[in-house]
Amino acid sequence: MRRAVDRTAILVRRLWVVGLLVGALASAGTAQAQDTSLLQPQGLDYVGIYALRQIDPALTGEGVRFGVLCRSVTYKDGEPQNDYQPNVRHACFESARVRSYDKGLLAPGISPHSTAVCSILFGEDAEAMTPFLGPFFYQGVVPAAEGHVYEYFYFGEQHLFTQTAPPVDVVTASFGFQFENWWTRGVESLAEHAGLPVIASVGNGTNASDPPLYPGAGSNAIGVGVVSSVKTGNPVTDLMHFALAYPDQSTLGPTGDDRCKPDIVAPGNCLVADATEDRGYAMSGDWSSYATPVTAGVVGLLVQTARMDKNLSPILSPNGGNCALKAILMNSATKLPFWHKGRLTTEDDREEPLDYVQGAGMVNAVGAYRLLTAGRALPGSVPSMGWDLNVLDRTPQLPQVYRFTVDESDDRMLTATLVWNRHYSEVFPFERVPGADSDLRIEVWAIDPEDSSNDLLLDSCDSKADNVEHIHVPMLAEYRVYELVVSYADGAGQTAVMSEPYGLAWAVAERPGLQSILWHDLNADGVVDGADVRIFLANRHLGLTSPDAYVIGDINADGILDAADLESLIANRNRKAGWRTDTVTN
Repeated sequence: MRRAVDRTAILVRRLWVVGLLVGALASAGTAQAQDTSLLQPQGLDYVGIYALRQIDPALTGEGVRFGVLCRSVTYKDGEPQNDYQPNVRHACFESARVRSYDKGLLAPGISPHSTAVCSILFGEDAEAMTPFLGPFFYQGVVPAAEGHVYEYFYFGEQHLFTQTAPPVDVVTASFGFQFENWWTRGVESLAEHAGLPVIASVGNGTNASDPPLYPGAGSNAIGVGVVSSVKTGNPVTDLMHFALAYPDQSTLGPTGDDRCKPDIVAPGNCLVADATEDRGYAMSGDWSSYATPVTAGVVGLLVQTARMDKNLSPILSPNGGNCALKAILMNSATKLPFWHKGRLTTEDDREEPLDYVQGAGMVNAVGAYRLLTAGRALPGSVPSMGWDLNVLDRTPQLPQVYRFTVDESDDRMLTATLVWNRHYSEVFPFERVPGADSDLRIEVWAIDPEDSSNDLLLDSCDSKADNVEHIHVPMLAEYRVYELVVSYADGAGQTAVMSEPYGLAWAVAERPGLQSILWHDLNADGVVDGADVRIFLANRHLGLTSPDAYVIGDINADGILDAADLESLIANRNRKAGWRTDTVTN
C-alpha cells in the first residue's frame, strides 16, 4: 500500500512540475529561447520531447517496459565482471523503476556508460544543479517507464539463444560490433518474430574508426547516428543548440552489403548523471551511445500513446508492429541541411532510400506523435497523413494503393516510408533466410481524375539491398490527387513466403526553406566566415577527386558543389547565429 501511495505522489508531482515548466516554455521552438537551466537534457527539448509533454503531460512512459542492453566495463578470461549497472543511488534515479538482470554470480558494479544512458531514459531530479548551469529540473524521456537493464551475455543466453521474447516493449543497445555474429542475428530474429522494436547505435564515425556497428546496422533494427552540438566552448549553449551529423563523429553508410545506415539521427551531447557523484551531472559529448536512448525513448512514448487508444493498437502487433513503428519514426524525421539520398549526385536517388549520414533525418517527437495519432488508414481512399500495417500478398502479385486528395500542393513535400522485415532462422546461429526475403518498392503518382493519360510517376524508390524505401519529393502545383503504390519489385521471383507484412507511413507538409544558418555555417561555430569558405573549397575538391566521399556544401541541392553554392555562401558572409557569443572557440 505504501508503494502505491508513493507512486501516486510521484505522478502528481511529475505532472505538476512538468506542466509548470513546459507550460512556461510553450513549445519546442519557444523553449530554445528560454533559460536553458529550466530543463535538462536540452537535447530532448531540441527534438520536441518536452513540447510533446505539453500536448499530453501524461506521456512520461507510464506502463512501458524498456530492455536496456549493457556491456560490463571489465572482463576476466572473457567473462563479464558485472560492472554494467547504472548507479541507482544517483538522485535522478530516486523514483525510477530500474532493475538489473545478470547471472548473479558476482557482486554488482557500476558502469558510467550505463548510468548515462539510463539517466537520459529514466532520470528525474527536481533539485538538480551544476556549477556551470546552476539549478535546473532534470527529466529523461520516459521517467515513469520500467527499466530492465540486462547484462548482454545474460540477455543472449536467456532471450536470444532461446528466442524467448523478454518482458519488454522496446529494446535499446548503445554498443555494437563491427561484424554480424550469432548474437546480432539473434536480435534480428527476435525483432522479426516478436515484432519487437530494437534501437541501437551505429557508431562514432571515422574518428573512432567505426564502420556501421551491429545490431544497429542490422536490417530489422533502428540504427541511430548522432547529431553534434554546436561548438562555442560555452556549455550552456552547447547543450542547447545542435548542428548536423558529421561522418567524423557519426558512422556513415553504406554497410558492407550496400544497405543505407543509419536509419535516423538524434542529439547525443546530453547532460547525464555522473556515476561517481550521487548528485553530479556532466556533459556526455557527441556520441551515438547517447543519441540512442533519446530515440528509443521516443519509440516508447509512441508505444504508450498506442496503448491509450485502442484504434492505434495495431502498431503494437507482434506481426510487423516494429515495421510500422519504424516507418512512423523515420517518416516524421526532420531533414537537416544537406540531406540527400545516397551519394551527392542525384543519379542514385531512386535506388538509395536514405542519406548515408542522416538516414531519414533527425528524430522528431511531436511529428512522430502526430503521425501516429493521425490514425491507421487501409488501402483505398486515405487522408494525406497516416500509416498502415498491412500484408502484401505474393500470389496475386497485386499492389496496395493509397489515394489521397490535398487542398493545396504548391510548395508542399510528400514523404512516404515503407518498411518490412528481413527473415532469420529462429534456431542458433540464426542465419538469414534470403530465399524468404521480399523485394518491395514504393511509387508516388500524381493523378488526373479526369484523364488517366495525364497521370505522372512523380517518384519511386526501389533499393535492391534495403528493406526500407523512403520518398521525399516536391508535389506538383497542378495536381491535387496522389497515389502511393506498394508492390513487389519487378523480377522478385521468390516463392518461399506467400505474403509480406509491411509498415507504411506518409505525410504532406510545407516545403522547408533555407533559413537555418547551418546551410552556410559549415563548421557550426555560429558565424559564416572565411573558415566556412575554406571548408567548402576543401569539400569541393574532395568531391571531385573522391566521388563516393560524403561532403556538405550543396546548398541548392543540385547534386554538385559548384560556383552557385559558393556564391550563396559568400552572400551570407558575416551572418551570425542568435546563440553566437564573443567567447566562441573553434
